[in-house]
Amino acid sequence: MDSRMEQPAAGAEAAITPPSAPADIEASPNADSLQAVMNVPVKLRAVLGRSRMELHRLLRLRPGDVIPLDRRAGEPVDLFVNNRLVARGEVVLVDNALGVTLTEIVRQDS
Repeated sequence: MDSRMEQPAAGAEAAITPPSAPADIEASPNADSLQAVMNVPVKLRAVLGRSRMELHRLLRLRPGDVIPLDRRAGEPVDLFVNNRLVARGEVVLVDNALGVTLTEIVRQDS
């Protein structure tokens, strides 16, 4: 068995529930059909980068250790909704909390 593992080294997960539908959705003819899904929670993950390491090194990690990532500072963060890439953005600090400003919406043609 390979003792290496790939893991998201720096990611954040949160459930998102929109407070209300945007005005343009409420005014559209399909507003009733969309309203049914507006409060469905989804899993959002912001991935800053990834790292590979052997299991013995992972088990020796301590607070303050630095894990090198496969991206450089300033590169976009990938945003996944339910494990599907939907956008990219930049990390920002707002009121002493980290956030992501969207810079690109990823369109995936099916």
